[in-house]
Amino acid sequence: MSDINLFSHLNENGEASMVDVSGKDVTLRYASAKGKIFMSEECLRLLVGGQIPKGDVFSTARIAGIQAAKRTSELIPLCHVLLLEHVKIDFTTDAEQSFVEASCEVRLTGKTGAEMEALTGVSVALLTVYDMCKAVDKKMVMTDIRLVEKDGGRSGHYIRE
Repeated sequence: MSDINLFSHLNENGEASMVDVSGKDVTLRYASAKGKIFMSEECLRLLVGGQIPKGDVFSTARIAGIQAAKRTSELIPLCHVLLLEHVKIDFTTDAEQSFVEASCEVRLTGKTGAEMEALTGVSVALLTVYDMCKAVDKKMVMTDIRLVEKDGGRSGHYIRE
């Protein structure tokens, strides 16, 4: 097997190609991702206190993350269109280290996984937090966006250690 065949989005000529999932079985698929946005203590205090001038940051970021997960195939060129059955966005805060952590869980019954949808959902949720808080703190940093868990399909269950 050549190295080119290790990448499923490349055809036999090494060209970008959408993976053919037509022969795969339909299974329950699950993926979760997380990411952080670090901010000033003042910004986090205002955010937690509901005092950011643009409004309810967490509600807006939750909706943005759900919407982004549902539209991942429009953003990532070789992703399949998936009929998501559940998307959940949550936030936790850490006052000691001054960050917000966003998480995204995605479930569906289909022929391909939802890792990209979970990663896209958490990324856009964090981007929305940045957008709504940037008037208070332009130095915020988004980091540690990662797949936490996935299940379903041929590759089986994965949990980040």
